[in-house]
Amino acid sequence: MEARFQIFLILLGVLAGTALLARRLNVAPAILLLLAGIALAFVPGVPSIELPPELVLLLVLPPLIYTAAVAMSWREFKNSLRPIVLLAVGCVIFTAAAVATATHYLIGLPWNVGFLLGAIVAPPDVVAPLAIARRLHIPRRILVVLEGEGLANDATALILYRFALAAIVAGTFSLPKATAEFAAIVVSEIAFGIVVGWLSLRARQRARDPQIEITLSLITPYVAYWLPEHFGGSGVIATVACGLYVSWNGPLLIPSATRLQGIFFWDLAIYLIEGILFLLTGFQMRLLYEKSKAFPLDDILSTTALVVAVIIIARFAWVFPATYLPRMLSKRVRQRDPSPRWQWVFTIAFVGVRGAVSLAAALALPFSLAEGDPFPYRDMILFVSFGVIFITLVGFGLSLPTVVGWLNITKDGRAESIAEHEAEIDARRQALAAGLASLDAIVDERELSEEVVKLLRARHDIRTTQLPAALDPDKHDVSANGTELTRELIATERKFIHALLRDGKITDETRRRIERDLDLEEASLANREYRKIPL
Repeated sequence: MEARFQIFLILLGVLAGTALLARRLNVAPAILLLLAGIALAFVPGVPSIELPPELVLLLVLPPLIYTAAVAMSWREFKNSLRPIVLLAVGCVIFTAAAVATATHYLIGLPWNVGFLLGAIVAPPDVVAPLAIARRLHIPRRILVVLEGEGLANDATALILYRFALAAIVAGTFSLPKATAEFAAIVVSEIAFGIVVGWLSLRARQRARDPQIEITLSLITPYVAYWLPEHFGGSGVIATVACGLYVSWNGPLLIPSATRLQGIFFWDLAIYLIEGILFLLTGFQMRLLYEKSKAFPLDDILSTTALVVAVIIIARFAWVFPATYLPRMLSKRVRQRDPSPRWQWVFTIAFVGVRGAVSLAAALALPFSLAEGDPFPYRDMILFVSFGVIFITLVGFGLSLPTVVGWLNITKDGRAESIAEHEAEIDARRQALAAGLASLDAIVDERELSEEVVKLLRARHDIRTTQLPAALDPDKHDVSANGTELTRELIATERKFIHALLRDGKITDETRRRIERDLDLEEASLANREYRKIPL
């Protein structure tokens, strides 16, 4: 037990150090964490760590999916539903079929084993590429489509995975039955996820305590995921539906104190979960290396190269027709959603990084069949899955900035960022105007002292002057200078409060209350700070 805890502390230290290095190198942390995990796995004296499949599929996956769904805009998700469904369902099925066909005719794998391998490696991961893409000023529509695909494609892949696994174990497969089950799972899980989201928000509204509400929010993704998974579904669709429901309906029901504490809690939790997950994924290299001695190295490498080539070609072969054919065939689609530039489509097709879910699905394969015979090709599937993750994560992750620069799509993203910031400033002005109108109405209706009215109007005036007149600090730097000077004043107040504490003039409890107000004010400065957007 002590040794395991020491390993856990080492992982946390490596996680923090690798994150700092990734920021300095401007590389996605997931890439360096995977490489660090591989390096640690072969350090003498470090025990091998096997990644339990249930750790990812039952414990790690629900909060990752739920938080991504809550962060996703339901309006943007709905507006991009067609390309998201085409990728999350169509592209996953097409890729799985392509892998099955290639491995059957070129390597000789049985069809059911080929479909199982295809289901495992078909869904792209969204964590690493989006971490890079957001820093590259990629257009918002591309990010929404990729994020929406990442939310839903695991569901399609895991359902295919269960069908293929059942076909291998039972020896039979019925396409009509599987199609009907797939449709039933999708519909029932969407309904169940909405119900869980509704119950969660109502329970949190009744709790009226941040600690209890955050605890309920932590339980929510597991309730949405575990029950459908237990009854033969994927659990992913229900968790996504639950998160999207909370995202759309939660802002007016969740108190501010809960929201502030919840944001910090979930940001830290997801940061630790994702980091340790990629580290543990890298640790699996040692286990795979030990098992690979029983297999010819040439066979492993050739099979991995074949599968990588197939999933890359299949994604490009699907994305371009799926983008332009609906617009060619439907005038309504063409008018509502004009064709994007081919550079945008190429970017979506290029981002095909596989992640830890693929490895977890491979690790979850049983060791033997019901009759006691070894599960066919289990170790080979495990080797290929890790190879696909490593090649796509490192190769595509490192080359994405170069490809984006070659496609020259960042100017579109920068223009969107400028428009979004301007819309935000305008929305803040309109909200302040609405507040001022409400204040005038309250003054007319109620008998308020002159001091109270002056205080409220002063609050409004201060917040109004904090808004910049332009985004470019070179043209209007009053807001930027005011923000920096406010930080200096807050720092001075902090030092003075701590001096009072040391002199025994105030208690620690008083210091904490004052410090909390200063913390909230400083956090609000960062939230409304407008930096110059590079042109």
